[in-house]
Amino acid sequence: MKVGKITSVNYNQFRVKVSSDIRGSSVNLNGTVYYFGNIGSYLKTTNAVGETLVCEVVSIFDNDLHNEKRAFDVDGNRELTLKPIGTITRDRDFNLGVGIFPGIYSDVSIVTFEDMGIILKTVSKSSDNNQIHQSFSLGISKNLINYPIEISIDRFFNIHSAVLGNSGSGKSNTIAHIIQDIHKKQHHSAIGSRIIIFDVNGEYKNAFVNHDVSPEIKVKLYKPNIEKAVDGFTPFFLPHFLMSLDEWSAFLMATEATQRPFWDKVLQESYRFYKIVTSKDQQKPIFINYLRYKICTLIYSILNQADTDTSNITAASSVIASVRATIDENVELKASCEENDLYQELADLQNNCTLNYGQNNNKLQDAVSSVYEKIDQDNLRKVMGLRLAHGEYFDYKFLRIAANIALLEEDARGNRRMREYTSTMLTRLDYFLDNPDCEFMRAAPTNVKNTASYLNYIWDFNDAKSHQTQMVIVDTSELSPDALETLTSVISRLIFSERKTLEGDERRKKPVHLVLDEAHRYIKKDHKYILKENIFEKIAREGRKYSLYLLVSSQRPSELSETVLSQCSNFIIHRIQNEIDMRYVYAILPYFSDDFANKIKQSVPGDALVFGNCVSMPLHVKIHKASPEPNSKNCNVSEEWFKSAPPKKETH
Repeated sequence: MKVGKITSVNYNQFRVKVSSDIRGSSVNLNGTVYYFGNIGSYLKTTNAVGETLVCEVVSIFDNDLHNEKRAFDVDGNRELTLKPIGTITRDRDFNLGVGIFPGIYSDVSIVTFEDMGIILKTVSKSSDNNQIHQSFSLGISKNLINYPIEISIDRFFNIHSAVLGNSGSGKSNTIAHIIQDIHKKQHHSAIGSRIIIFDVNGEYKNAFVNHDVSPEIKVKLYKPNIEKAVDGFTPFFLPHFLMSLDEWSAFLMATEATQRPFWDKVLQESYRFYKIVTSKDQQKPIFINYLRYKICTLIYSILNQADTDTSNITAASSVIASVRATIDENVELKASCEENDLYQELADLQNNCTLNYGQNNNKLQDAVSSVYEKIDQDNLRKVMGLRLAHGEYFDYKFLRIAANIALLEEDARGNRRMREYTSTMLTRLDYFLDNPDCEFMRAAPTNVKNTASYLNYIWDFNDAKSHQTQMVIVDTSELSPDALETLTSVISRLIFSERKTLEGDERRKKPVHLVLDEAHRYIKKDHKYILKENIFEKIAREGRKYSLYLLVSSQRPSELSETVLSQCSNFIIHRIQNEIDMRYVYAILPYFSDDFANKIKQSVPGDALVFGNCVSMPLHVKIHKASPEPNSKNCNVSEEWFKSAPPKKETH
């Protein structure tokens, strides 16, 4: 239906005079009401080759506004300014941009729902129950009022996406609604989906535990540092032995030059101490043999220093006493040393740390040589070549013992400042070993001994691997920032490593989607990020090839990694009023414009600008409400403040 004619054509805008026959801001076309008089609404025109040009209304005015007699006359000459958006070709394809512009006096018409179907490439719905679902309902268009916006599942979920906006703008609702809508689909339920939500604010349980999903869909709730299942949550564990050297170094805040190599040594020694305790009887002497060698080299290092007997023997006696105290810290380790005579050998060495008029007369030297002769060199080389394989189990209780032995070695070599250099890292080690907040990293399910068994635990496989959870929610709301960074990074790295082992078509099966709530808290863009390598940047660059995708949610995009955000191809942007964040979004996205910025600043909660791979052109959308909603509502302050006082208790 024609609503007016173009009276002026510029490169980036057209001026339109509205027909005097049109009253108001809406028309009824075949029983459907279309609104065109509002800012942001759509109209169309044609060019000389018969292509349809889709335009957006950017301003509305009356050219007789300054004529006092006609200023408020309903018959006044209304005019519109249109911004061209894209072109519907004669083949009924839609492309952004305009090649051939319309001529002056070209007719301007209503954009119909049928036109929108062509523009958005909406998948026609079928009543066939065997049809696989190809789209989800996002919301209602703010441009073409009452037009439902359907988004292709493939175009949204086969690439990284971002949901951005201020606190309270509707991000959590958007994510919850999208996932709910997909998992409420009937017939072909999304039983093949695998979604992990890092729930930083503890909001998503409310949205997914009681919502109306297909009965085949299973949701698993995890929470770190709880002793048993409570309030629907199962205890969550991140076993320490699955952490890489980078992740350990990050958690302990180890420096690159000194502390990182020292910690690598501590990990290896922890593993060897663990093997002393857990090896079978015939294997234990091999590892005791290694510990015997370590003790002998410690004492030799001290005795070979060019100091007096008094100084050397005193230092050696102190080291032997420290080694004995270290072994005493672990009952099992002490028992193993006693069974293999090492504990008695330490006592004999201690007894030879005597001085007679300042002279030891080689008593300790001879005693050490006697112990050293017992060392099996072949077995020693085997143990020294044994390194802790990544992901192999070892007991964290040996970390402090290993650190103490490593420091004694440095002391024996004369490197007295190593304790000073590693003091911060060792304080962090004490935090890991003693703090209840790290219990989820120290403990582990009994059936988890490697990466594969851990991922089975995450997805809640049964023994036959026939049962799988489609959605995992990890409530991290009570974790400290460093524990949060470690948890999210390690899980993501383990999943990514598993996906990278897949080959051929297996890469495209069982895709995994990571929903990163409040992502700015653990995907930093600068030196504040404690990990040497940001695993999320690596996933952003390479994850698509292995069907591992990110859905990033953040209220502070300016604090996000630029790499992660720039690799996102779909954006749902709610209200952002912070100028720093707006400039960052503007800079990182090449097709962002001033018009978009104005819409975002003026959006009300629940409204969002949608653009990217999932839509043919930017859309202003009122997002459907999630049902039930995530636990993210604002406090009703007045209601809380002015509650009725409870009745007074009667006194007798």
